[in-house]
Amino acid sequence: MASLWDYEGTRVVVAGGGGAGMGAAAVTELTNLGAELSKGGRSQEAMAEAAIEKIGDEIHALFNCAGRPGGRYSDLEVMTVNFVSARHLADLVAPHMPAGSAIASISSTAGAGWMANIAKWLPLVHTQGFEAGRAWCESHPTEIGGGYAPSKEALIIWTQWAALGLAKKGIRVNAISPGPTDTPMMPDFIAQVGKEFMDNFPIPLERRARPEEQAYPLIFLNSRAASFITGENLNTDGGTMGSIMTGTIDPAVLGGAAAR
Repeated sequence: MASLWDYEGTRVVVAGGGGAGMGAAAVTELTNLGAELSKGGRSQEAMAEAAIEKIGDEIHALFNCAGRPGGRYSDLEVMTVNFVSARHLADLVAPHMPAGSAIASISSTAGAGWMANIAKWLPLVHTQGFEAGRAWCESHPTEIGGGYAPSKEALIIWTQWAALGLAKKGIRVNAISPGPTDTPMMPDFIAQVGKEFMDNFPIPLERRARPEEQAYPLIFLNSRAASFITGENLNTDGGTMGSIMTGTIDPAVLGGAAAR
C-alpha cells in the first residue's frame, strides 16, 4: 500500500519554486516523494494562464510559494504578487483538479492581525479575477499601506473564505504562517526593521526556521495525510504566536513589526 505521505503519481505546481527559499525546499522534498513537478514564478495574468494551459491534464496539488517582501517593492507590487497572483493561480488550477486535490499557500505571522481585519479584506476577497483584484488594491492605497502584512492577512482570509466553495469540488485549501526563516528574503526584512530586532525576535525554539522546516508542513497540508483539513492557517513560527496569545511573550516586544 502506498504511503499517505508520498506523492507518487501526482502532478504538482510550485509557484516560486526557484531560488533557495521555501518553494525551492518544497521542490526538493516533493521530488524525493515522487511528485511530477511544474515550477512557476511570480506570474502575472497572461503568463500564469499560458503556464497552466501548457501543463494540461490533471493537477493534484498547488503550492503558492511566490512572494515579495516590502521595502524595495511598492505596496501594489507586494499585494499583487502575494495575494492577487496567488489567488489567480488557484483559480486557474482548480478547474484542472480532480476530487482529493489540494492547495497550500505561504502566508506569514506578519498577517497575524487578520481576525481584526476580516471586514476590511472581504471586499478584496470577493473580487473576481486578477484584474479586478489588482484594481481594488490600486483604489485602496491606505488599506494596503505597508504591503507585506496586508497581503498576508488577505491571503489567510481568502483561504478560509474559499474553503467551502472548493470543498464542493473536492478540493482542500490551507495556508501556513511562518515566523522569521532564513531565506533570501531575510536581508530585506533586516533592512526594514533592523538587525537587532530580527536577532532578538521572540521565538520559543530560540532560532530562525530553515526553509525546509516550512516546506514540510506545507507538503503535509497538500498530502493525503491531511485529507480532512481545509480552510486552516497553520502557525509554523516556532511557538511565537501561541506564546503571545497566552501572555508568556509580551506582544510589545514586536514593536508593531513582524517578518517571515
